[in-house]
Amino acid sequence: MPSILQNRPPSAAAPMLEGRRSAVEHALVLAFMVLPLLALVVAIPLAWGAGLGWTDLGLALGCYLLTGLGVTVGFHRYLTHGAFKTGRGLRIALAVAGSLALQGGVIAWVADHRRHHAFADKEGDPHSPWRYGTGPRALARGFWHSHMGWLMNRDRTNARRFAPDLLADRDLVRIDNGFLWLTLASLGLPAVIGGLVSWSIWGAFTAFFWAGLVRVALLHHVTWSINSICHIWGNRPFVARDRSTNVWWLAALSFGESWHNLHHADPTCARHGVERGQLDVSAMVIRTFEKLGLARSVRWPTPRRLQRLTRAD
Repeated sequence: MPSILQNRPPSAAAPMLEGRRSAVEHALVLAFMVLPLLALVVAIPLAWGAGLGWTDLGLALGCYLLTGLGVTVGFHRYLTHGAFKTGRGLRIALAVAGSLALQGGVIAWVADHRRHHAFADKEGDPHSPWRYGTGPRALARGFWHSHMGWLMNRDRTNARRFAPDLLADRDLVRIDNGFLWLTLASLGLPAVIGGLVSWSIWGAFTAFFWAGLVRVALLHHVTWSINSICHIWGNRPFVARDRSTNVWWLAALSFGESWHNLHHADPTCARHGVERGQLDVSAMVIRTFEKLGLARSVRWPTPRRLQRLTRAD
């Protein structure tokens, strides 16, 4: 079956790719993929015994909320798409919170995602599940590629082309350069808190395991599912130039990101779950920022805009 990654969009002046990850950087990427995944594998037998307590659950939930919303509200809706404007303090806080999710530095994350939108489900998209074609084998291979296989590619998306605004922001460059320290903090602080609360090494270890490794793994796979599942299965009530879909059962864990068809139909919209009953926690957080005077010029959906984007069939 032929690939559907055709009709490459017109290229910009700057190249799409720039350089490759070093061997050390690539090893770290693989470690961030594999180690949290191994933690998920052993999570159930550990929880069955004495390896999970209320402190672990509370820390894991708190860290999941903080880092997940850092990605969805900060990295994605704010820094990538400009769904709202804010001041320096909240911009820094959102960039740090997103970095604690261990999905890569803020500049590379934004560059990759903007490239995804520029070439969505076409040649040049870094993680389209339709890369190899539409047959069962090709789609199985494409699912793996879109979910996590694409991370094994050492080529770098050119940030000078896709994220020049972030490169010009000294605060964001510092946060990006400090990604390794933020990684250590993301995994180490839950262990410190768990150890202090329980006053034991075992309490520090279980907090590190659940609020560190398992939390990172779960959030990784939820985020990667937006790239894979939400471009294969689901409904498509809105007109988009790609195969993005809405997947309702991922909405809670992804904080509203799985209303992905609307997002691709209207990328700068601050709310993705626009229909009645569609949970979108990220939009609720943005609304709270707006009411507190921390966010302005929020791009909320309008009935006229939604009507224009809705499919006629």
